Amino acid sequence: MKANIAYKTPKTILTKGTGFLSGYSHSLNPYTGCAFGCSYCYVREMPVSIFRSEEWGSWVDVKQGAAELLDKEITKAKQKGPVTIFMSSSTDPYQPAEHTERITRSLLEAMAENQPDFLFVQTRSPLAARDADLFQKLGEKVRISMTVETDSERIRKHFTPSAPPIPARLKALRELKEAGIPVQAAIAPMLPSSERFPELLFPIVNRICIDDYFMGDGSGGRRTEKIGIPSLYEELNLKEWYNRTAYRKLYKRFTEVFPPEKVLISKEGFLPQ
Repeated sequence: MKANIAYKTPKTILTKGTGFLSGYSHSLNPYTGCAFGCSYCYVREMPVSIFRSEEWGSWVDVKQGAAELLDKEITKAKQKGPVTIFMSSSTDPYQPAEHTERITRSLLEAMAENQPDFLFVQTRSPLAARDADLFQKLGEKVRISMTVETDSERIRKHFTPSAPPIPARLKALRELKEAGIPVQAAIAPMLPSSERFPELLFPIVNRICIDDYFMGDGSGGRRTEKIGIPSLYEELNLKEWYNRTAYRKLYKRFTEVFPPEKVLISKEGFLPQ
């Protein structure tokens, strides 16, 4: 499904970090809405989605003039203290619209010149590798977190049919790491995976973050329950992967391959460095 694109001119671009993102001074969303439309996305139950007449995943608002706004707001924010930015909290900065609109790249160009103290980029798109040159300018002030919920394309297609294929994400992670950019794989939310998952990720990421619906959807799992995600597990006869303790099995698998200090759980894996 191709998303309907609209163009907006926002008055502000940075939002104060609160709740799950309280470790950051600000969050930054280049777009409103997300064409990936993942089944479990908690944004479905937030006002930005609820008060739209269109289905989540079918619309995207492009924020025009975002880079100019960001430059001004970073300068102002630096007068109050360290500026740490999470991009993005309610959209994917590298969703399909970014191929042509290049809002995210323009924001990175602004930050390369007027650098925040730290930038965390959360995406599930291989397009992130395109901007390796700008990430390199930020050096240790940036971390790229690529969502890799599973190593199974069958599982991925069941839960997120419009999202990029897993092999393409792994390729992007490898390219970014080889370019000297700090990268992590965010198994968030964790989906059913095979025992070889840790060995697959070990050569291409610096660290792992494991999260689930109960820790990560902002409501203890209630939002996820409301949008019917348990039924997707039942359809695959994999309900054992959907409970509050399932992450422990995955954590054990990964700490047998990665150093334990490189396998982080939920919020700690998304905090600034």
